[in-house]
Amino acid sequence: MVAALALVGAGCTAAPPLPLVPSTPGVTVVPKEKQNEVVVGVDDVKGGYNPHTLAGQSSVTTALSALLLPSTFRTDADGSPKLDLDLVVSAEVTSADPYTVTYTLRRDASWSDSAPIAAEDFVYLWQRMREEPGVVDPAGYRLIDDIASREGGKVVEVVFDKPYPGWRSLFRNLLPAHLLKDAPGGWGAALADSFPATAGPFAVRTLDQPRGEIILERSDRFWEAPPALDRVILRRANQHDTIEALNTGDDQVALIHADAIAVKDIDELAKTRSLASVVVPRAEVVQLLFRPASPRMQDLRVRTAVMNLLDRDDLIATGTRSGPSAGLRADAQVIPPSKPGHLPTMPAKAGDPVLLLTEAGYTRPEGGQWLRDGKPFELTIAAPAGIEPYVTVANRVQRQLSLSGIAARVLTTPPNQLFGQDLSDTAPSNEPVDIAVVPQVDTGDSAAVLASTFGCRPSPEDGGTPFPANLSGFCDQAVQPVIDQALSGQVLLADALRTIEPILWQQAVSLPLFQVADLLVVLPEAENVSAGAPFAGPLSTARSWRRVER
Repeated sequence: MVAALALVGAGCTAAPPLPLVPSTPGVTVVPKEKQNEVVVGVDDVKGGYNPHTLAGQSSVTTALSALLLPSTFRTDADGSPKLDLDLVVSAEVTSADPYTVTYTLRRDASWSDSAPIAAEDFVYLWQRMREEPGVVDPAGYRLIDDIASREGGKVVEVVFDKPYPGWRSLFRNLLPAHLLKDAPGGWGAALADSFPATAGPFAVRTLDQPRGEIILERSDRFWEAPPALDRVILRRANQHDTIEALNTGDDQVALIHADAIAVKDIDELAKTRSLASVVVPRAEVVQLLFRPASPRMQDLRVRTAVMNLLDRDDLIATGTRSGPSAGLRADAQVIPPSKPGHLPTMPAKAGDPVLLLTEAGYTRPEGGQWLRDGKPFELTIAAPAGIEPYVTVANRVQRQLSLSGIAARVLTTPPNQLFGQDLSDTAPSNEPVDIAVVPQVDTGDSAAVLASTFGCRPSPEDGGTPFPANLSGFCDQAVQPVIDQALSGQVLLADALRTIEPILWQQAVSLPLFQVADLLVVLPEAENVSAGAPFAGPLSTARSWRRVER
């Protein structure tokens, strides 16, 4: 669990002036002592800011979503969903048959271009989440049968085809449908490198990926109480430079995916600089998918053998780099380590990989490669290009398999292509992905995580285009009824997992490794900065941040 922030170190040195940043026409550069801003050092600010796609998952995407996009519910401090009164007047189940949830939206809630936030934004997100591949936890959206609009779109009736107790996890981070539904590039280009409209306490002043800086300014179009700060600046740097910027006071906050060296450097800095630090778990767990959708991995014996050949402890050590994530080993298939209800279910390895591969028709000359019908056993390992720790883990998997006599290559492709094409059921059959190193993301309803990750592909009620399959292509009709019952609340998730988790381990489809975590470091100049609610990220609290001079 996230620990409480604790002040460490002593003393506070005077900070030198902030280097001047080239100004834009009509903007006056204000001396640092008069600037009402907080600068946050981050690992990267690169694009792909759609929080609903697996390709867009990052701490920066989480931060921007919290400050720029409207939500029906947000996560409270105890992890429960809390109605967001900035957008919604009320949200409640108004009918049991058909199961209907009615949202009443504020009349003054609007996008930054003055278009009202309305039912069309709900419809757009619903349709995309149920139809597009590579989205995060689509199972809940696929239970929706229809969305009706009343009172000019400010009353939204969402009709489900069966009860869904996890409905409060839906319609977070709404997107501006009026700008995106007909935009060039469609869903794949939505929020790829910008926000066409926003609806939060801050607005985008500058989003400069090459330079590595995002400047958010207090929005004069926000209809609620304004934030205390004029600006929040996200600034990219390597970890050494970010720590040095904390030392000089050029950064007041840092949110980094720290390794052991960075943790040590921050501990050293705390001896001379008053600061606070805390581990902030993200909503994502790094997992390996052994894909039954690939012809080479259809055989359970092969999947089990490959999984058992891997040194999981070594993969975790490599991926976490002995940083904060090292303490968040994921020993269950569904609920992440930092979330209440996480119980280790991982069994001891069962099955001799040599015997299993032999039974599957493979042979291995002494010291050589595994063969079948005279052809080498070759596997393709995929990871999203440029996204850590996934690429590093994929390379380690390749090395381990190669040492075990299995030829393997690592395929890194742009995240949108990987999740939207390569791992979808429309991927070209001549280049199947055998093992995928990808995130499993919990958006609030772990039953939806279960159904989205391991459930069979449902068919639309109207007989239209089938929904995309899950990333692995796994489907077990024997356990599907239990998954459906957990999603609809007919059985408690804990009871369903007691039945399903042993089966999932036995099926050797997923090998979870660890939960990704960042390290938050805060100087006294930045007041009211906290880790935020679980999985909401520290910048979810930026509305109450203050800058003070020490």
